[in-house]
Amino acid sequence: MHDLLHGVWHLEKGILFTLKETVIRPGQAALDYIKGKRIRYYNVFYLALLVIGLNVILLHLKDNYIEITAETVKNSQNKLNEFVFKNSKIILFCIVPIFSLNAKLLFRRLKLNIAEHLIIGGITLLGLLVISAFLFLFSYLTLVFDSDIFGFGKVVFFILILLFPAWSYFDATKKLYTFWRFLYRIICFYLLTLIQFLIIIAFISVIILKKYYNGFDVDF
Repeated sequence: MHDLLHGVWHLEKGILFTLKETVIRPGQAALDYIKGKRIRYYNVFYLALLVIGLNVILLHLKDNYIEITAETVKNSQNKLNEFVFKNSKIILFCIVPIFSLNAKLLFRRLKLNIAEHLIIGGITLLGLLVISAFLFLFSYLTLVFDSDIFGFGKVVFFILILLFPAWSYFDATKKLYTFWRFLYRIICFYLLTLIQFLIIIAFISVIILKKYYNGFDVDF
């Protein structure tokens, strides 16, 4: 909430331009940023914090609309949700180094160092957060109005979230790879990212279990 309010009261023209470029041409926008053409751009990582704040507010609207009783939610799930909520910024920004390392490995023709790949990863994260905001908004509107139109919108934005990393890196590498060479690399990119996220989720789950179920004799 603090980050979001600060951004609202210090709204700059660069924010709107950066959001537009992030959605329309994320890869090229990242390359422009890397080349030093940053005058028109707002700070990507700070803007990501603002959009995270917006997502949190929209998610709260959705959750507050749904009546959840203590009997319908398991305690372990509550603890996991609490952990994710308290560490949401850290978890979300973990996406950036994961994307960067995978892109460094697979898209070598970009000839970028890891710090420059972090810029592409940051803009990709920003795009994902912007689309997620619309997904949460449509989820809330679906609950309020019970309309198939908003339900269809949820599906569309969910698909866009899945495809946005591919669009971001395609936009950055379209002059360097043929379509089929890019397709092979982006499939490997998604597989690597999925494996890494599964490892992270398993690691977090182990931490939660060890912290809240010390009474069980579990062989980790």
